[in-house]
Amino acid sequence: MADQLDLNLLRVFDALLREGSVTAASERLHLSIPATSRALGRLRRAMGDPILVRAGRGMVPTPFALRTVPRVRSLLDEASALISADREVAIRDLERTFTIRINDGLAATMATAAVEATAAVAPGVVLRFVAEGTESTEALRDGSVDLDIGAGDVAAPDIRSMLLYRERVVGIVRADSTLGRARRPTLAQLCRYPHVSASRRGRSRGPLDDVLEAAGLQRRVAAVVPTSAVSAFLVASSEYVGLVPQRLAEQYGQALGIRWFPLPADLPEIEVRLLWHARLDADPAQRWLRDTIQDALGTA
Repeated sequence: MADQLDLNLLRVFDALLREGSVTAASERLHLSIPATSRALGRLRRAMGDPILVRAGRGMVPTPFALRTVPRVRSLLDEASALISADREVAIRDLERTFTIRINDGLAATMATAAVEATAAVAPGVVLRFVAEGTESTEALRDGSVDLDIGAGDVAAPDIRSMLLYRERVVGIVRADSTLGRARRPTLAQLCRYPHVSASRRGRSRGPLDDVLEAAGLQRRVAAVVPTSAVSAFLVASSEYVGLVPQRLAEQYGQALGIRWFPLPADLPEIEVRLLWHARLDADPAQRWLRDTIQDALGTA
């Protein structure tokens, strides 16, 4: 199989899996439809698999293709880095899609700034945001994700990390809530209301509970949701108290009809970091994107 494959065929394979059709893949690759169709035939013979099969009016990838595409994208990334190393990239002429994994709470406050900053310099660049789902570093290793934006760090020798900013957690309530009238509610006041916990791991306990326990208090968590954005929507239509990053509360509080306030507790700050795989260190386009996102969001 290996001696029948080359980078051009692998690019066709990637385009077919991204687009799900020969016609769309041909447009992406700037090839004719017959040429793309012939390339698909060569791929099928070389890989011993149909790659794409008919499903109703469209086409769907085979299980083999789905297993293989992350490795193919990783190879294409490495080839791109090898070819472009030590060369300048014409950013304004760059036509490339970057996949960024991020949860919707962070995306709500960051996506617009990142997209506007990249589009202003490179109109041909597309930022494709995908939900977290899992925090596995394998997506960075196999190339299915270019960048990972999230809280915390990853202790792995092949994963690079850049601090984007730090921020604190604040409390939120519906704007007409009695609790919201207090400029800085006490811990005891916080415990009089049901809470909604935002945890992608489904946990109801967090740093605030340790502070409450030390003070001989306990809150009642009535709901656990996966992200801070969902928490804010739930608080906006209920009597719940929520804990969210301050940027989210400031940016969307008025529009959602919620009020935010400092918490009467010394909670750890959130460190929002940018993660990528070491093989992309030398890729000029990747370096540009990382620097652009860092400049757009600001390090605090």
